[in-house]
Amino acid sequence: MPVKTYWLEHAWLGTHVEPGVALTVSGGDGAAGGVAGGSEGRIASLRTGVETPPPGAEVLRGLTVPGLANAHSHAFHRALRSRVQVGSGTFWTWREFMYQVAQNLTPDTYFALARAVYAEMALAGITNVGEFHYVHHAPGGAPYTDPNAMGEALIEAAAAAGIRITLLDTAYLSSGFGKAPDHHQLRFSDGTAEAWAERVSALKPREHALIGAAIHSVRAVPADQLGTVARWAEERRAPLHVHLSEQTAENEACKAAHGRTPTQLLADHGVLGPRTVGVHNTHLTDGDIALLGGTTTGTCMCPTTERDLADGIGPAVRLQHAGSPLSLGSDSHAVIDLLEEARAMELNERLRSRTRGHWTANALLAAATADGHAALGLADAGRLEAGALADFTTIALDSVRTAGPLPRLGAETAVFAATAADVRHTVVGGRHIVRDGSHTLVPDVPSALSESIAAVRG
Repeated sequence: MPVKTYWLEHAWLGTHVEPGVALTVSGGDGAAGGVAGGSEGRIASLRTGVETPPPGAEVLRGLTVPGLANAHSHAFHRALRSRVQVGSGTFWTWREFMYQVAQNLTPDTYFALARAVYAEMALAGITNVGEFHYVHHAPGGAPYTDPNAMGEALIEAAAAAGIRITLLDTAYLSSGFGKAPDHHQLRFSDGTAEAWAERVSALKPREHALIGAAIHSVRAVPADQLGTVARWAEERRAPLHVHLSEQTAENEACKAAHGRTPTQLLADHGVLGPRTVGVHNTHLTDGDIALLGGTTTGTCMCPTTERDLADGIGPAVRLQHAGSPLSLGSDSHAVIDLLEEARAMELNERLRSRTRGHWTANALLAAATADGHAALGLADAGRLEAGALADFTTIALDSVRTAGPLPRLGAETAVFAATAADVRHTVVGGRHIVRDGSHTLVPDVPSALSESIAAVRG
């Protein structure tokens, strides 16, 4: 089994920055795999106090951190960037633009678009994406010959871009409480949760891919079918994600239909728990926060999308204090920058509370790394230690944004000054996916984005 050595000029080890770290990877010349287990593509050893690069080592100058986890993505929303910045409106008017793009997706065009988007993520230091996937069928709702053709396109796109994926196959069955899907949503719906479960059971994990589940929202899955999705995930010990209380209108509609909040409704049907993640969790009651924390249900915050859509600022501090682990996602991809998501979570809370320092830089990096991977079902990723998946990224400490601070303040520099543009290297399973700021598998990512977006713009 080949062994590759990396020499990290500075490495964030979860609690502090360590200079001069030698890291060896088993099977480092292989594909970006290793998710299924075994020793290949994992960190074999890590030595500190190595002042100069060992002979033959790959030198990574800057600050190396574990690979970033993008816990919430809708890849096709990348085609909306800038188009939805014209004029004004709300989440609900934004959604009409989203539907237009969704109608133009095919398995081939979605593969091309997702490959480019996942390559952009790799350039931003992201090594694992949670794809909240609900565009399942052809326009009008007829299944493709392969009913999972769209999901397979996303899995293959992640492989082509060199990153890992947790495909969160999403149940989306109605347009609102007691309402059938509208014409835009027909291609999202399997008709029933039982039909959804039958289709998604045919998806198989790969070395780079896990299969999880999602409930689009309480408005999109009838209450008497929530348990079917939850049981599917429980039987497979798979991640289960759900958009939760993103909009006050959804809360009000849920109370009108069921006499309780969305969080209470999910709790009543067995959806909450340690493998479940509520995405956004923006408009919660005190009781909701207690339910989520008490069941250790996770929270995925997506600050750049939440502010872009004028959704509001979620109670992340209170949720974490109650026991809800925090992760981060780029959601609609207004930008793809997990460092910005981490920074925004803290800065949003500063604006609301008018106090500073709700999370340390270490805590924010943990949300972007280990806690994000855990939310996607990868407990063995997100740490620089022997036995962990060899997924890591290096951030420049000598750019116009990051130059000046002492290297021991590298975590603070990464979170509060750096951007995705400062990522120099991304390694997945020991394989160099981004080298010196260039993607090794997708040579021209901007062109790939331009061409694939043009094909679905309509």
